[in-house]
Amino acid sequence: MQSRLRWVGTLLTVAALALAGCAGSGAEAADEEPAILISPVDGSDLSRLTLSARASERLGIETAAVTERVVDDVERLVIPYAAVLYDADGSAWAYANRDGFEFIRARLEIVRIAGSEAILADGPAPGTLVVTVGGAELWGAEHGVGGGH
Repeated sequence: MQSRLRWVGTLLTVAALALAGCAGSGAEAADEEPAILISPVDGSDLSRLTLSARASERLGIETAAVTERVVDDVERLVIPYAAVLYDADGSAWAYANRDGFEFIRARLEIVRIAGSEAILADGPAPGTLVVTVGGAELWGAEHGVGGGH
């Protein structure tokens, strides 16, 4: 558990540094749209994160679709393990790409990890895009690491 917490701490530090680089400086930054807008999702403790196109490019956001297939005679959701993030309590999450540059954290119920895949009992619907690169930076922005820039 200690190593997982250290790993999460490292990811959050990286997120802070990456998002700080998205802010820009001086008069040029004042003319640009914000790198990220964070707004609450009604009826939940989640946030909707909307990146500017430039911030998405700088962060190198990559996604993959949630798939569905039979695993051990049961229809399961499957995502790349690279999309899985863990909170301090050990709960698993992934950022779902809802529309364009909009992301919302989605809870995962992992059955097991099989190589580079996470086999899920519950998670985003098949076809939903999940973030495989850049999720730690989104996590940092959502949780206030780096001042939300």
